[in-house]
This record gives sequence, C-alpha cells and structure tokens, in this order.
Amino acid sequence: MITVPETLHGYPGVAFGGYVAGLLAARTPAAETGAVRVDFRRPVPTGTAVRAAPGPDGGTELLGRDGVLLAAATPVPAPAGEVPPAPTWAEASKAADAYRADPPAGESPDCFGCGLDRTAATGLRLHCGTVPGRDIVATAWTPGPELATEDGLLPPVLVWGALDCPGNAAGRLLDPGPPGAFTAALTARLLRPVPAGGGLISYAWLLGVEGRKVRVGTALATAEGELRAHAEALWVRPRP
Repeated sequence: MITVPETLHGYPGVAFGGYVAGLLAARTPAAETGAVRVDFRRPVPTGTAVRAAPGPDGGTELLGRDGVLLAAATPVPAPAGEVPPAPTWAEASKAADAYRADPPAGESPDCFGCGLDRTAATGLRLHCGTVPGRDIVATAWTPGPELATEDGLLPPVLVWGALDCPGNAAGRLLDPGPPGAFTAALTARLLRPVPAGGGLISYAWLLGVEGRKVRVGTALATAEGELRAHAEALWVRPRP
C-alpha cells in the first residue's frame, strides 16, 4: 500500500502528480529507451492508502480502496522531438525572479512543485517565468539537502516532480489559460543522476494546444546546461 503524505500535494488534498508518476515509474521496468508513461485517470488523494498492482504490458496500476483505477504506468518509446538547449543560469534566475514578482492569479501557493509558500526544504520551488527572446519558461533552483539522498542526489521520484509543474507554467504563460489545469499524462526519460547540491534548471515549452488540452515538453538540466532528464506531458484545462 502507498499513502502520499498531505505535504506532498499539488492542489489541497490531491497528491502532486509528478511525485505519483515517479512512484509508479519506480515500479515499472522502463522500455529499452528508458521511458515510462503515466496516465492519470482520477485524482490521487493524500493521506489515504492506495494500492500499486501489476498492469498490462509490464506496467503498474494505482488503485483506490474501491478498486477504481487512479493512474497507470507503461513502458513506452522515448519522448519524440528535439529538446531545446537549456537557458543559462542567469536567464533562468531572471525568469524565476519575474515569476515571483508577478505570479499568475489563481495558482496554488502551497503546491509541492511550484508553490510560492514552500521553502527549499519543503518543496521544489519550480517558479518558471518566461525567458525573453525564447518560447520557453524556466526556473533556476537548488534543492534543499532535506530532499537529497545520502549520496547527494535528487531522488528519481523528485526528478519526475521537476518535470511536472513547468509544463503547467508553459501553458499558463505561453498560451494564457485559466488556473486549475491538471496533469493528464506524463512521459519521462531520466538520462543521468541529478546532483542535488548544485543549481538546477527546469524549463518547458509548448508542443500544441487543442481546446482544453495542452501538450508540452519539459526538461531538467544542471546549472551548466547539461541535460539530465526530459519529458512530454498532457495538461487539461478546467471547463469554462
């Protein structure tokens, strides 16, 4: 059984999507490309025991107490398309500062991934702002030592988390939409271990918008711009 603590929420009472995806990916043998896709069927509650079980095609399912399917992970080909080069640390820092100075209305201030009320010890602080001259959003951030493993790395489950919220920022800032969007699917490929002691750059870009559906690419790089993980995600905006 798995119980996601309330502190690891996205919206109040709802488990942070990137964290849930990372939990399921850890239980799913990746494809030869090293990629796993996680589809969310229903909100995963915090503070409530849910069950991971084998799924079809070598995947993993997350089931609620009543047996209802909450999410499913499946090994898949790697995310398609080119990953844009990371912005510089200075560019990502300025983008983050601009976001903090004028955040979009309606965002969840206590989201584990991007909440402004979180500290480096209690959240990822993925405060992505636009990068002038480029069609991307980005943030520069340094995980607190409380989030690192004993060997100084960012746990894979949190690497998945670092690939989640920037996608929402891309949808909010590059094709302005309403607050309240949620992750419907996240396909990620972790390339190399991620050092937690140094600076990191998370960034995202739009792949397409169709009605309420927003397709984005996201990536995580070191402060020097070395790519460590990338993903594609589908976000769904709330109904008008």
